[in-house]
Amino acid sequence: MIQIFGTTKCKATRAAQRFFAERGIKVQSVDLREKGLSKGELASVARAVGGMRALYDAESPRVKERGLQYSAPTEARLAELLLEDPLLLRTPIVRSGTRAAVGAAEPAWKALADAEKAR
Repeated sequence: MIQIFGTTKCKATRAAQRFFAERGIKVQSVDLREKGLSKGELASVARAVGGMRALYDAESPRVKERGLQYSAPTEARLAELLLEDPLLLRTPIVRSGTRAAVGAAEPAWKALADAEKAR
């Protein structure tokens, strides 16, 4: 099952949902305004995409709201921040098992869709 973590206002999240719908692939959408990733999910996705920095949206308005734009958090601190405030995550996060993609990454979505169809 493919999971898409994002927000309803995010264009890239809507694009990911449309991408999979057009291919007839069912997805589970998770709105990060309501529910974040669990500690295990966050660690798994971070491993799949190259670390916590790949998940952290340093350009998001939320970073400025929280006054984090001038800090350079460690990987461990980033994990804490992302768990306590899921709106600091880059979106969408598209996940299938141990594989994941972050952001508007259509080639990666295609690989996930192909793997899902092959099941």
